[in-house]
Amino acid sequence: MKVAIQGELGSFSHEAAEQMLPRCTVVPCARSAEVFDRIQRGSVAAAIIPIENSLAGTVAEHADLLLAHDVFIQAEFLLRIAHNLIAAPGVKLSALRKALSHPVALDQCRDFFRRHPSIEPVPFYDTAGSVKHVVTHRLPDAAGIASRHAAREYSGKILQAGIEDDKRNFTRFFLIRKSATKSTVSAGKKGGTASTPSYQRLIPRGANKTSIAFKVKNVPGALFKSLSVFALRDISLSKIESRPMRGRPWEYVFYVDFLRGDDEPARNALRHLGEVAEFVKVLGIYRAA
Repeated sequence: MKVAIQGELGSFSHEAAEQMLPRCTVVPCARSAEVFDRIQRGSVAAAIIPIENSLAGTVAEHADLLLAHDVFIQAEFLLRIAHNLIAAPGVKLSALRKALSHPVALDQCRDFFRRHPSIEPVPFYDTAGSVKHVVTHRLPDAAGIASRHAAREYSGKILQAGIEDDKRNFTRFFLIRKSATKSTVSAGKKGGTASTPSYQRLIPRGANKTSIAFKVKNVPGALFKSLSVFALRDISLSKIESRPMRGRPWEYVFYVDFLRGDDEPARNALRHLGEVAEFVKVLGIYRAA
């Protein structure tokens, strides 16, 4: 089974993929857009993407890509993230002038950079890719920030382990697959129904969590009415966040996770939400990690 990840072999996404799908073949991609394009083309069966970190928050690009593509979240997984400062063999900590890594990883190591002001944080496309780069080119004054897996993969030397700001540092990953058609509920007349749920076959047994995205109409009380569809049915929201809508300045999409699977209260809530929102997209229904 071919599974796409954003980043190189040895990345945290690689580690998550191996734990979620132990016998999969990992296909590294340099850019997140390539991951989603591969799913749409069918050149991979699935993808593993990081969606949220407990310190740095939501991976905004992936939230936008989930909305823009016809994919479906089938599972989530929580991975403990331990960052390590990794250099080419022979390089010493005192010689470092820059540390390369993915911007989200750099953001999780602010305390390290405060303690080492002479080391500049440099954004790179991937955590494991940063280690591959500094080791391959044997850079004398640079290190990458990545996992122990990356150090093993590229024969790098760990100069300092566990440099993340908080030891309770976790990243939430999604397993996503291609969805046959858009799983949307459009705003319409009362009693309107969702489009044919082609994603039904992708919902795992025991699913108890749903992720959606929706846009409210620009009228007084619109958000209150949207959230009331869950409160009226005693459905608990585990997350709500707004994101700017691409191509429509000063308009926003709300991303919500709620703790119900594909049952009657959840379906009724989505139908009700479709009556008061401009649009609703079901991003996935899965078992909570």
